Order: sequence, then structure tokens, then C-alpha cells
Amino acid sequence: MGQLDGLVAIVTGGARGIGAGIATVMAQQGARVGILDLDGATAAETAASLAVPGIGMACDVIIEDELQAAVRETVAKLGGLDIFVNNAGAGRMPLDPAINPATGGARVENMSVDVWDEQLAQNLRSTFLGTKVAVPYLKARGGGSIVNIASIAGLSASPTLPAYAAAKAGVISLSRSSALEYAPANIRVNAICPGFLWTRAWQGLAAGMKMNVPQFKDADPRDIFLEVVKNGVPLRREQTPEDIGQLAAFLSSPAAWNITGQAISVDGGITLK
Repeated sequence: MGQLDGLVAIVTGGARGIGAGIATVMAQQGARVGILDLDGATAAETAASLAVPGIGMACDVIIEDELQAAVRETVAKLGGLDIFVNNAGAGRMPLDPAINPATGGARVENMSVDVWDEQLAQNLRSTFLGTKVAVPYLKARGGGSIVNIASIAGLSASPTLPAYAAAKAGVISLSRSSALEYAPANIRVNAICPGFLWTRAWQGLAAGMKMNVPQFKDADPRDIFLEVVKNGVPLRREQTPEDIGQLAAFLSSPAAWNITGQAISVDGGITLK
């Protein structure tokens, strides 16, 4: 028996990457999973491929009415809601002349307001709305779990990623506030802070480093990423979507019934440096 047998989960941004890793592990642990993603076709394909086949649909999670409708439909089809994972975030580097392709960021004095607002919407407003929409359904079940995907960027100074880091720090703060607010309703809220994962964001970042960092001009983007991992991760190995999924599943299981309001890094020791 899996630790999530009989439970229903929704994972936002779950068509690929970290979200797909979370959905995969939760289904392996017995959960029925609904995936909401801008890419509805891939969300449906990913959901159908799970160990316990789920459902996937298109949804822009920063539009409240759209999110409300998608969650309502998913809950109706899967029979309730026990776990909500706010994973959807910035899936692309912001388009702005101030962006440094070698870092994927922009310093405050050069960043446009539009880029700032976009990053806050994609990474913080999305978590706020997901929590707002999920809570009534979780209350109806007598409690449940919300897992918010933050970042190690939200735990330290990030001068080249100020908007992203601020948004992810906000996700951590919102997780703690929500944990305290909804503890009487038996709803646990925790954040996960991933480290270095080979996702679309890092693929774009590595491609930028290849173009702009002389030492990487002849290197494959994947090899650039692995070099960064070797030099920057104390355990000297990359993190994977399944790593994040394992923690998300644990935090949503009965085994974690006394864990709430925590921000846990899955980073191979990066934040120890």
C-alpha cells in the first residue's frame, strides 16, 4: 500500500519538470492526481501515463476564475481534494533588454516594472490563488496538505535574480502564515526549496552561459549544467524532479501529520555554503 492511497491531489504546472516529478511520485504512492498546466495537451498526456491514471487540463493559475473552474472540475471528476501542490511558476526567463543571459537575471536598477510584475505574478500570486482556491475543498475533507514549491533563491541574497528571489521568499513567508492560519482546520502547509535541477529554466540558462561565458563556448549546455553542479553542490550531484516529488509525497502523507510551516531545502547542501 502507498502512503497516499485513497487521496486526491492537484499539482499545478505538472505537465513536465518538477511538477511532473511530483505527480509521478504521488501516483506511485497511490494518489489520484489532477494536473493543471498552461499546456493542457501535455498535462493530459502526463496524467494518463501515471501509475494511477489521473486527469490533466489547461489552466492559467494566475487567473482566479480560470483556476476556480479547473479545480472545481477536477474535484468533481476525482471525488474530492486532499493535497494541493502550488508548483506552477516562471517557466521561462523574462524578456527584457537588461537580462544577462549568463545569469538569467537583471539587477534592480535595470529591471522593467513589467518584468518585476510578471515574476511576482507567476511565482507568488499563483501560490496565493492556489491556496485561496484549495482551502475550502480541504476544509470539506476535514483537513489536508498544501505544498508550495519555493526555491533556494528565496533563502539567500540573489542580486541577479531579485524579482524571482523576492517572489520565492514571499512563497516561504506565505507558507508559514497559511500554516498558522489553517492549523485549526487541520490543513498543513509547507514549502520545498529545490536546488539545481535540469529543467527548461536551467536549459535556457545553460544555453545563455554557452553564448556569453568564454570558458563554455564549446561546451554542451548539459555539460555546462553538470559543471555548475560539480562546483556548486557539496554532494556533487544534481537534484531531480523525483527528489522533490518524494518530499512532497512525504509532507502530504499521514507520516508528516505534525509537520507544518516548514521550508525544506532539497539542494545537495548548496545552502550550507
